[in-house]
Amino acid sequence: MGTLRRLRNFGILWITALVLACFGRAVAQTSYKVTDLGTLGSDNLGCAMSVNSQGWTEIMAGNVVPGQQDSLSGQLLNGRAVLGINGIKIDLGTLGGQNSWMNWGEINDFGQIVGYSETKVPDPNGEDVCGFGTHLTCRPFLWQFPHMRALPTLGGNNGQASGLNKRGQIVGFAENGAVDSTCPAGTTNNRVVLGVLWENGKVQQVLPPVGTDPDAIAFAINDHGQAVGFTGNCTADNYAVLWQNGTPTALPDLGVQGSNLAWDINDKGQVVGEVFSSDGSTVYAALWQNPYQITSLGTLPGDFGSLASGINNEGQVVGSTWDSNFDWSHAFIWQDGVMTDLNTLFPADSNLYATMANRINDRGQISGMATVLTGPDAGNIHAFLATPVNQSIGKSMADVARTHPKITLPANVGKMPARRFGPGPFAR
Repeated sequence: MGTLRRLRNFGILWITALVLACFGRAVAQTSYKVTDLGTLGSDNLGCAMSVNSQGWTEIMAGNVVPGQQDSLSGQLLNGRAVLGINGIKIDLGTLGGQNSWMNWGEINDFGQIVGYSETKVPDPNGEDVCGFGTHLTCRPFLWQFPHMRALPTLGGNNGQASGLNKRGQIVGFAENGAVDSTCPAGTTNNRVVLGVLWENGKVQQVLPPVGTDPDAIAFAINDHGQAVGFTGNCTADNYAVLWQNGTPTALPDLGVQGSNLAWDINDKGQVVGEVFSSDGSTVYAALWQNPYQITSLGTLPGDFGSLASGINNEGQVVGSTWDSNFDWSHAFIWQDGVMTDLNTLFPADSNLYATMANRINDRGQISGMATVLTGPDAGNIHAFLATPVNQSIGKSMADVARTHPKITLPANVGKMPARRFGPGPFAR
């Protein structure tokens, strides 16, 4: 499957209770307070993938080839999964290799985090599932302060963990060791992968593909144990899928197979992701509900495509758009049937132009990434956390930077430590 193959190529309960008690239902806000979460050290890329109810974030931090920070296919050089808490960053480490990363990934309200990491063991089949060019085995992990531990595969060498709920259930994918017969000759990552639900550090359930598809990946799981992802083969992403009690159901599309993926699900069973447009020309963010009615969210004016990557229990949706050059373009929030450029809700003095919005918690806080506009880090990508506030911001970031800033970095920028998520730097 296209995306699939590119994916391969503190006991704090009392804090949680206090925080949740202080915040009621998320409501539509007029603006956001923007917190620049930066990146690690001299890295040129930071992206907040997930945010929990306390506003703690899971951050991808690393380096990408200078000038490719906003490209959907930018080449990552190295990377680390990082926990961000109130301005403090904790490097989660690795399982023995140089790099750890996440494809969406997740942090729950108990500070547990999932993702994937290289080990120090070379892959015996020459695969490079973590995608750093090291050809080391890649294992799904669960991190719980202060340790990272590997999760088991299905008999193969590699896997990744992407979703985690408050019950500690984890979903992702793992290889079973078999060769995927749908892969063209010369494919680097050519093993069958299947969706997996882990619980208590063990494989609890295999999440199978739809119909005759050989491969499956799960990306998210809600607190009721419903999981979402997609199934397909080595070269195509055929179906966005919902798993209930381990049984897959293909979610409706717009009549065209390919690049149909489900990225997130809330506790009401509403699902968001992406689907091919009805004419097959591009990919649009999608919402499934009631129970499987599909709504195409379209994209922002001037942009070519979009995906929806997060939905909270209030039905607020966040995601990202890209332009015709396949560069990340705008972060958006969709609510009350309207898609809004997040930059129109950022104050002009934030110095960050938001290009991706990844997750939204029930307080309405949004995690994502943004281009730094001025200063010594101008042109680099920083992680951000946007918190809704009830106040007018006057002039917005969109007023200051009317188009997505295109900044070419000098050749010597970014010769230090990281990597992005999924296909290319970011899972698309």
